[in-house]
Amino acid sequence: MIVATAFGLVALFLSAVGIYGVLAYLVAQRTKEIGIRLALGSTTSAVFRLVLQEGALLVGTGLVLGVAGVVVLRQAFQSQLFAVRPTDPVVLAITLAALALVAFAACTIPARRATRIDPVSALAE
Repeated sequence: MIVATAFGLVALFLSAVGIYGVLAYLVAQRTKEIGIRLALGSTTSAVFRLVLQEGALLVGTGLVLGVAGVVVLRQAFQSQLFAVRPTDPVVLAITLAALALVAFAACTIPARRATRIDPVSALAE
């Protein structure tokens, strides 16, 4: 059980790092756009929300596809689990909530970084 928990925590950490990496890359690619938004009077909270919405879309898509994968592959998971159904709603809800919280935490760093973009330097690039 300890080994399975350790693997689960490593997988959770790797998913958080992956989400952070994708969002950081997206923010870096949109530096000029974010700089223009800020130069035209957009608030930092609006830019923060914009980046978080992109992250939420990514995470939501991943969670939906993950649940669909569990439903499709439940027979294969059935042989690996003991005393738990693969589609147990409590286990799925806890797992989805944990992944969503970790993903939100991973999204906040690129979102905060996007709010600190200097419009003048972004437009000069």
